[in-house]
Amino acid sequence: MNPTRSIVDENKDRFLEELISFLKIPSISADSAYKEEVVRAADWLMAQFNSLKMDKVEKFPTKGHPIVYAEKIVDPSLPTILTYGHYDVQPPDPLDLWHSPPFEPVIKDEKIYARGACDDKGQLYMHLKAIEILQRQGELPCNVKFLIEGEEEIGSDNLEHFVQEHKELLKADIILVSDTSMIANDVPSITVGLRGMSYMEVEVTGPNRDLHSGVYGGSIDNPINILCEMIASLKDENGAITIPGFYDKVEELSKTQREFLAERPFDREAYMNDLEVDDLRGESGYSPLERASIRPTLDVNGIWGGYIGEGAKTVLPSKASAKISMRLVPNQVSSEITDLFTEHFLKLAPSTVKVKVRPHHGGEPAVVSTESLGYQAAAKAMEDSFGKTPIPTREGGSIPIVALFQKELGLDTVLMGFGLDSDAIHSPNEHYGVFNYLKGIETIPYFHRHFAELNKG
Repeated sequence: MNPTRSIVDENKDRFLEELISFLKIPSISADSAYKEEVVRAADWLMAQFNSLKMDKVEKFPTKGHPIVYAEKIVDPSLPTILTYGHYDVQPPDPLDLWHSPPFEPVIKDEKIYARGACDDKGQLYMHLKAIEILQRQGELPCNVKFLIEGEEEIGSDNLEHFVQEHKELLKADIILVSDTSMIANDVPSITVGLRGMSYMEVEVTGPNRDLHSGVYGGSIDNPINILCEMIASLKDENGAITIPGFYDKVEELSKTQREFLAERPFDREAYMNDLEVDDLRGESGYSPLERASIRPTLDVNGIWGGYIGEGAKTVLPSKASAKISMRLVPNQVSSEITDLFTEHFLKLAPSTVKVKVRPHHGGEPAVVSTESLGYQAAAKAMEDSFGKTPIPTREGGSIPIVALFQKELGLDTVLMGFGLDSDAIHSPNEHYGVFNYLKGIETIPYFHRHFAELNKG
């Protein structure tokens, strides 16, 4: 039997218990009420690194939440793997849609249900357990460094400054990240493309106070109505985004490239059944997989205004607001898209209202080479543990640090994730398969070994 797999099986219960302890900490970076809990999660991680007898374990303060760094330098002549992850999690709202409390983890149907189970605590903690396995087997074939932040879910505002200020500390040969998904448990894959992000908040203000809809209705523009009209105009009847200049730098894939992406297994009916929708809709001329990976998007992530409590209150609201995100593809620049959106949205407003546009955060898209030693090591590692060659895929999500690491450190990133698209990340009832968690712990040591071997050549 595979000796690495044997160690995983022997320690399965403990590995799960430790992850559950991590998941119990409500490290919600977006809500200042949880600031102490975010710090507690960082301290919990530091204790785990210390138990692995790392050479250095340090918590770096930032203007926001702290960054945890750890390293083990076995031999300066060996290659160095820098693993990145994040310990912060999304807010769990709406709470009433959870089947169990988001910070009281439960294992049901071989899945771990909790906020952060897949994104990213479960996938991050696999790497610590992989180091433990390598140590138990008497080998660390590479030097290891860990950079774990607490602000990924709010845009990693302080990470760029940290990386710029600590380039010597972060010197490595490759960056390894598990914060992505694979196609299926029996179809391993490695992510080679990510979309970028431009995230905005808009506010439409009409009268100086909420008004009685009977007294003023029909004579005053309703900010909610106006906001809805403005948002609706941001896409045309074909699902294309109407912001002037939005598509100017969009990378158009060749027919061959699109055919290659289409080889990824996709069951349309199963996809709709999982989401309980009767049909799919999006930009004309592109498949559902293409719309969710290689095409840019614009979506409303939240909208509010007026009275939303129980019962009726007939008012014309003074204000209405929305949060809007745009996922970007290679060659698009987040700051440019933010400017284009702002200029266009302000022009859409009629003279009856005032409009504010406030950028929240942005990040750049990234494409990862399949020719790098890191990708080759990841492919060999997955072949060892899954018995199959992984498929390179592009994902629709955003991890802005991939472009940041390339720019500031000159390093390629390997995106070797073990989650599934159905894991409900950012949604109620987020979960992570026990199989996926343990398979990740089994696979990562192979990556270290293969990366060391490939660097000898």
